[in-house]
Amino acid sequence: MELNWQEMLFTFFGGLGIFLFSIKFMGDGLQKTAGDKLRDILDRFTTNPFMGVLVGIVVTILIQSSSGTTVLVVGLVSAGFMNLRQAIGVIMGANIGTTVTAFIIGFDVGAYALPIMAAGAFAIFFFKNVRIHNIGEVIFGFGGLFLGLELMGEGMKPLREVQAFTDLTVEMSVNPILGVVAGTLFTVLVQSSSATIGILQQLYAENLVTLDAALPILFGDNIGTTITAILASLGASIVARRAAAVHVLFNLVGTVIFLLILPLFESYVLWLSGLLDLEERMQIAFAHGSFNVANTIIQFPLIGLWAYIVTKVIPGEEVSIEYKPKHLDENFIEQSPSIAIGQAKEEILRMGGMSVQGLELTYSYLKNRTKRDAELTVQIEEALNNLDHKITDYLVKISSQSLSPQDSTRHNMLMNTVRDIERIGDHFENIIELIQYQDAHKLQLTEDAIEDVSEMFELTIDTVSKAMKALDENSAELAREVAEQENTIDKMERKFRKNHIARLNEGKCTGQAGVMFVDILSNLERIGDHSVNIAEAVLGKRV
Repeated sequence: MELNWQEMLFTFFGGLGIFLFSIKFMGDGLQKTAGDKLRDILDRFTTNPFMGVLVGIVVTILIQSSSGTTVLVVGLVSAGFMNLRQAIGVIMGANIGTTVTAFIIGFDVGAYALPIMAAGAFAIFFFKNVRIHNIGEVIFGFGGLFLGLELMGEGMKPLREVQAFTDLTVEMSVNPILGVVAGTLFTVLVQSSSATIGILQQLYAENLVTLDAALPILFGDNIGTTITAILASLGASIVARRAAAVHVLFNLVGTVIFLLILPLFESYVLWLSGLLDLEERMQIAFAHGSFNVANTIIQFPLIGLWAYIVTKVIPGEEVSIEYKPKHLDENFIEQSPSIAIGQAKEEILRMGGMSVQGLELTYSYLKNRTKRDAELTVQIEEALNNLDHKITDYLVKISSQSLSPQDSTRHNMLMNTVRDIERIGDHFENIIELIQYQDAHKLQLTEDAIEDVSEMFELTIDTVSKAMKALDENSAELAREVAEQENTIDKMERKFRKNHIARLNEGKCTGQAGVMFVDILSNLERIGDHSVNIAEAVLGKRV
């Protein structure tokens, strides 16, 4: 019988496309149904590596992607929300969580795929309620998983007739490393271990591969899924690259361990299959789950060792942004509101120092266009937003206590100051976006314009620094200097705008570049305004 290669390939890759789309669609629906709080869950509950494992399992089940969880972890580690040991725990948990998809696939509901998708589509298109709409996405994606698998199975059935494929599976049975390589490469190409495990389940169900050939492929699928974390960590912080390296190390070591005991593991899977009367797809699902759970149990005590090894392999000092408050002890609120106000002031001063750092990085990005400067600046702005919320909540709780007139004045001043610092972060983020807009549209500023904006930038950084120092030292003299410098910043803006108009009239500057230049000046001027607000608070009442 002559094979119809076109039909085989079209059916297989069409099914693969539907499968990949469905798993993403289902994951997005689950994420929206659960609420967009995954980052908060990861931040709040990963207090130690064991909790990290549990959170990794839960989050991966919610978004149906271990790669997605690992990318979230890389971002949180890079941002300073999570340390390396916590991240390793989450990565281990993600490997367990991703096995749930294989168990879902293990249930043979392919005959009901189309009505399930229809039910999901009705929920999406005929209901306006957002929650029902999100649940509809989950149902539609769930049905699509099985439709995609059915199509892939139909496309792979004729492979029984291909002698080369039969020879390859026999070779993988004899040489497990070949199976590991095949599983790794295919997962790297498809970018989804869930998809490759699903394909493996279909191959095994169709008797196209034997169990001793399927297990090494399964191990390779786990290695291949680490490529997403590696890609996410490129250009990220050193700690993020270390977290991605641990992900690779964890799966490589697990694969080596299980290759050494492959006959024993195969016997275990067959014993479990007989004990529970498992269908072929479920055999692979249980093998996948057993591998990842056992691998986590074996390597969990080695978390400290892996952290040490990757720190040595990827050396360097990390610039970390501390998102969480350090000084806000709620025990002081009832015991001593006056001390609590002092604690809030210490946190605000730390926040102010971060705003100065963000401004300096923004100026560095303007001069050098170093991508890392922009990334750190955005992280600092996010940290300022987080601290704004935390400090404001803390101050609101203090306000419920009985305060002396002096403490009440200090409290009000701090409430205003924290918002001014947060707004400084918004403005330097605006400047980052303007610089990126300039690069994207290839806009050129004249040398005179660059000199003008540099002069104003340096004065603005110095003004914010003095405002924070005036707050720290309760210095009326420094506060007055801030007010004088802010007045100079206002004059600079007016002068540099006139210079810009002159350049426009002379044809030295384009309109688009000029608009960007004026917007940068405007943001710097607004930063000066927020600095003087802080200084005036110091002049009005020393803290």
